[in-house]
Amino acid sequence: MSFFNPAKFVEETVDTLKNQLSDKAIIAASGGVDSTVAAVLAAKAVGDNLLAIYVDTGYMRLNESKFVSSMLKELGVKHKVVDASDRFYKGLKGVIDPEQKRKIIGELFIRVFEEESKEYGGKFLVQGTIAPDWIESGGGIRDTIKSHHNVGGLPDDMEMELCEPIRELYKDEVRSLAEYLNVSVSQRQPFPGPGLAVRVMGEATPERTEIVRQACHIAEEEMELAAKEGVMELPWQYFAVILPVKTVGVQGDVRAYGNTIAVRAVHSYDAMTAQAAELPYSVLKRISERITRELKNDVNRVVYDITDKPPGTIEWE
Repeated sequence: MSFFNPAKFVEETVDTLKNQLSDKAIIAASGGVDSTVAAVLAAKAVGDNLLAIYVDTGYMRLNESKFVSSMLKELGVKHKVVDASDRFYKGLKGVIDPEQKRKIIGELFIRVFEEESKEYGGKFLVQGTIAPDWIESGGGIRDTIKSHHNVGGLPDDMEMELCEPIRELYKDEVRSLAEYLNVSVSQRQPFPGPGLAVRVMGEATPERTEIVRQACHIAEEEMELAAKEGVMELPWQYFAVILPVKTVGVQGDVRAYGNTIAVRAVHSYDAMTAQAAELPYSVLKRISERITRELKNDVNRVVYDITDKPPGTIEWE
């Protein structure tokens, strides 16, 4: 029976990258385990010839830019933070279709990386693409489940050469690799490349994005606290989405007409399948109370998604 050997993978991959990356390279660094592992591998191969680019799209988690910058500094990876939020908000203005969102975001990422690459002087783009990304993006005999921005969103006229050192790995293998490399985010929950744009059902305006950013933060904080207290097992992935409908509610004795937030938590192994987590009612209650209290001018209803993958996907878009 074969098994994944992180030490052997690192040795072979670093040797391959030394030959493949014949010039300066940049890496798309999101702060997640996939791109961070790819960054560490590339840095081992080419050292200061690698520049990690973290793009703040405006669709990131609360305080994410500060967190990612600190983590990359701790790992000794040369990096730069690029605030492109206005550019991404403009690009997604009026866009509702999830596939169109993902492709627009994918192309915008590449345009930012191309500009940064020209300034830096490199011609290679390293990405943390893993197997589920290209499997779900379709191609050949595979149906398209959803176009991952780093696969289906790549423009045909891309100027850089693509390098994907962990392309054939699944999430459990990447986590094993991260632990071997002492990467602090080895067990960090996944976050979609398009960010909160695919957690806003419908048009991802700055205003609706801010609502779901706060709702996600509350859901994450409460579940992590409950897990720390031993009330529940921490799910593999957990977050909130904002729905494109409003419902009637009551605040005091006054009619309210507000947004609906759906909370999602799943257990998975490799992201290919997932089971909805059976969260304690007390935890769901705290999440609902906090969201409707702290976002009382925007949200008046919270629901919980109990759908497995399949038939659903982990993210809603």
